[in-house]
Amino acid sequence: MTKVIIVEDEDIIRKGLLCTVDWLSMDAVVVAACANGQEGLEAIKQHKPDLVITDIKMPVMDGLTMIETAQNEGLEFLPVVLTSYSDFDYARRSISLKVFDYLLKPVSDEKLAELMEKAAVRIDAEKRSRQAAELVSAGADGESVTLRNMQVDNPHVKYALQRIETDWKDHLSIESIASELNISSSYLSRVFKTECGKTFLDFLNGYRIQKAVELLSTKEYRVYEVADMTGFSEYKQFHRVFKEYTSVSPTEFVKGAGAVLKK
Repeated sequence: MTKVIIVEDEDIIRKGLLCTVDWLSMDAVVVAACANGQEGLEAIKQHKPDLVITDIKMPVMDGLTMIETAQNEGLEFLPVVLTSYSDFDYARRSISLKVFDYLLKPVSDEKLAELMEKAAVRIDAEKRSRQAAELVSAGADGESVTLRNMQVDNPHVKYALQRIETDWKDHLSIESIASELNISSSYLSRVFKTECGKTFLDFLNGYRIQKAVELLSTKEYRVYEVADMTGFSEYKQFHRVFKEYTSVSPTEFVKGAGAVLKK
């Protein structure tokens, strides 16, 4: 359920949003309704909301200052700005604060429902992206990313792991490594799975996706660039494998992480 905070100094608007909107039908709940930005900031710290709907011009602390202060303190939520036509130029300043969306006063039920549906998708993507990043960074099943230090007895398997760690950007295959070792690929495939508990391709893809998460998190590369940098021959293959290992697509991961690509 989406946790929402409303910050609005006009009583009629604040109470209208609080009392007349069917939040439960949108799988949401209002955890606080505040009359100014200072109250809103305290409520954000206390309730850790998913979404904050705020006016801009308010006494004590305005909405943009509240958003900026909360973000600077590391508080994560989707900011939504309430605005009127006369305030819109002012509202555009909020772009630098990564405002999720705008609601034009008076707020219509239809627009609010559309916003909540869109917000639910983003919130879910962000949560799954964080979980995916944690999972992949730690390595599936707690595997160390330093593959050469894995405790394996078979020298052929050890060599294959070293090749994954050093040459993951290249077009590796169990067949090519078996050829280098002058052994059959079926034998290497069998002993690899016996020693490591996973197939060679599972290990290779898992390691590549770890690297892909690291590269995407830098916000310096586009998704198709990362696909090429991590040894995937086709973008479609990268997209499929990334989603298989993380439960989100590369694009969803970038959006969920709030990434902004550098020009």
